[in-house]
Amino acid sequence: MDHAADVPDVFDPRIYAEGIPHARYRVLRAHHPVAWQEEPEIAGWPAGPGFWAVTRHADVVRVLRDHRAYSSWAGATQIRDPDPADLPFLRSTMLNQDPSKTAGDHGRLRRLVARAFTPARVDAFAGRVRERARGLLAGARKNAEDGAADLVRTVTDEFALLNLTDLLGVPAADRALLLEWTVRIIGYQDPEDAPAPLLGPDGKPLNPRSPALLGEMFAYARELAAHKRAHPGDDVMTALAHAGLADAELEMFFFLLTVAGNDTVRSAAPGGLLALALAPDAYRRLAAGEVPVDRAVDELLRVHPPVLSFRRTAAVDTELAGQPIRAGDKVVVFHASANHDERVFTDPARLDLGRTPNPHVSFGDGPHVCLGAHFARLQLRTFYEEWCATMPVPESADPPRRLVSNFINGITRLPLRVSGPPR
Repeated sequence: MDHAADVPDVFDPRIYAEGIPHARYRVLRAHHPVAWQEEPEIAGWPAGPGFWAVTRHADVVRVLRDHRAYSSWAGATQIRDPDPADLPFLRSTMLNQDPSKTAGDHGRLRRLVARAFTPARVDAFAGRVRERARGLLAGARKNAEDGAADLVRTVTDEFALLNLTDLLGVPAADRALLLEWTVRIIGYQDPEDAPAPLLGPDGKPLNPRSPALLGEMFAYARELAAHKRAHPGDDVMTALAHAGLADAELEMFFFLLTVAGNDTVRSAAPGGLLALALAPDAYRRLAAGEVPVDRAVDELLRVHPPVLSFRRTAAVDTELAGQPIRAGDKVVVFHASANHDERVFTDPARLDLGRTPNPHVSFGDGPHVCLGAHFARLQLRTFYEEWCATMPVPESADPPRRLVSNFINGITRLPLRVSGPPR
């Protein structure tokens, strides 16, 4: 294995609190495209056996597409190994299945979500999404302190959460629960963003994704499904409640939609605003209508992917970029690095809102490509359009705060100037 001293660490979640480690990624892409990473104990979280970090675009796409060699089922999709006792339950969600191993289940579950997330159903929410963006931005301007507001607290958290709960059909009185669960599950590596972790008998933190700690969410999913069977609506939970799912499948669907569906836009929207604040000329081109908004959305997703990494497990002895990999090894792809690969993207550090083609992997690739991408793009497109129409040029009022995480590319505070005429 490659233990060279010049291989930079891209595992430590604390690195990402300072921003995406592009300099480290460049070294890896240039010299160690499939690099062994140690997995030491950090902040009480147990050490692991280590993994291969995959940083070039072509190799990332290969891993994501080749589910026979690189399995989601074998060890799930987080860098940290799950408790073996939890694996059977985790495999009840399509995210942790392989078409080659669970062909019937994976295909059936993806078809169910595809039917629930039809473009027609998603597009029917377009007017509501626009009204929400407009109202939240107006509220941020109205309640600004010294002309500035934290856009995460006042706008983007609510925007992502309320759009998702509308689509799911979650009653208004219950919506704060979904944000609480998302923060607990996504922000668990961040001592400021998440509640103090529960400790096991050995004094080590318990994985917040463990089914044992998700009982409240799972119970709610079953209750909501029962309510939708008695009182159906035109929403995703009604579709799932009538789909004949086993309880474990329903629970894991709700978990996946609540966390992934919420946090994709919750991370991408402030990340895109921050990218525009750092590139005012690019923003002015967008506001002036000189670049198509759809292209701009994809470029902002390229430079700020919501997800930093996803794990696979080698199912067979194989080779990647000349590096032998043994069956059972963890193989982790890094989306932000692939999105800045000089072999694919010209001048990748530049925010080019009109960039085309733009084969970013921010929504993944292969059999697990994000089924909610259409809804996410709709929300982001609407959000940037409403900002351009009603808000001033994005300008930082104070430094942002980033999530301590090697999984989610989150921003937990984004103070921006919100007073002044639209430009």
